[in-house]
Amino acid sequence: MSVAVSNSPVFSPSSSLFCNKTSIITASPEALTLTLSHLKPSPCSSSSSAPSSPSSPFRLRFPKPPTGLSSSSSSVSVSTSGSSSPNSVLKRKRPARLDIPVASMCFGAPATPSMAAREVVEEEANGYSVYCKRGRREAMEDRYSALLNLQGDSKQAFFGIFDGHGGAKAAEFAAENLDKNIIDEVMTRGENEIDEAVKQGYLNTDSDFLKEDMRGGSCCVTALIRKGNLVVSNVGDCRAVLSRGGVAEALTSDHRPSRKDEKERIETLGGYVDFCHGVWRIQGSLAVSRGIGDRHLKQWVIAEPDTKVLRIIPEYEFLILASDGLWDKVSNQEAVDIARPLCIDTPQPLAACKMLADLSASRGSSDDISVMLIQLGRYI
Repeated sequence: MSVAVSNSPVFSPSSSLFCNKTSIITASPEALTLTLSHLKPSPCSSSSSAPSSPSSPFRLRFPKPPTGLSSSSSSVSVSTSGSSSPNSVLKRKRPARLDIPVASMCFGAPATPSMAAREVVEEEANGYSVYCKRGRREAMEDRYSALLNLQGDSKQAFFGIFDGHGGAKAAEFAAENLDKNIIDEVMTRGENEIDEAVKQGYLNTDSDFLKEDMRGGSCCVTALIRKGNLVVSNVGDCRAVLSRGGVAEALTSDHRPSRKDEKERIETLGGYVDFCHGVWRIQGSLAVSRGIGDRHLKQWVIAEPDTKVLRIIPEYEFLILASDGLWDKVSNQEAVDIARPLCIDTPQPLAACKMLADLSASRGSSDDISVMLIQLGRYI
């Protein structure tokens, strides 16, 4: 059976194009023509109901009818008026609905459901608290890690905040692998080369991520507590701030292209830094100058961290690790002032994390905000 659509309201041009034209399918003694008359005829069509009338929207061809069928019954009109005529053998059906998938708006590969699909992530354990709040992106790109009782020693731990960009894959990869890579290097090199061990742990993590052929990158800030020492490292603009008797002390310096030494390093390597939409960027693209990943800018965006090692003393009260979603809206001292009463006077460190994140959001931060508080007195 063949169907010709000559006047479909969806597929046909104006019916005037067919006026006084020969029908696409002509009547044949070998065929039975079925004409549908439920659509309004073309104003220029003939009043005749001849089978070749161009006003018929559908024309069907059937095999030759059995012998004895009169020519007067070879044309049957079907109406949609609800008539119960026995000749009503064809009904017009609505086309099936098309389900068109909506593409994800996030860049790069989608993050795992564990954090990406959640508005808020919070956790509290012995010695630390963390609170992560999704910004205006479709999926959360921040990650964190917390590893307690390293090598069976309750005085040793590893903590990290990871702020992904271009997707969450790099942050997720770093959160899952950086601690192991650093510990492996520390065990190999010994305590006297701990800063070099941390550096190599970062570089190994970056190298391993690039082998995975995944897009995106991640800023990181980590704190390794080992044998009474606090080892703080960072790449990018995640930051570590120490409360020293209530006085804020930044233990890291943000790696941004606007920093004089970072700008000079990038330009020496053949790159450029420009001011784009109110932010200093590398190659007009990335607003941080160091990080894990960022394959397309790897020549300039290195994964080598800055590291600081301190001996933990009672005066060191707590450490704040946070992504730039906090630090872009809240100063170092303000963060310590807000958190300290909830960490020292009436211990509610998780409430302090939440208060800081909510404050940043209320000031207009649209980024993911991750805040971790570590009680350093526990590790003396």
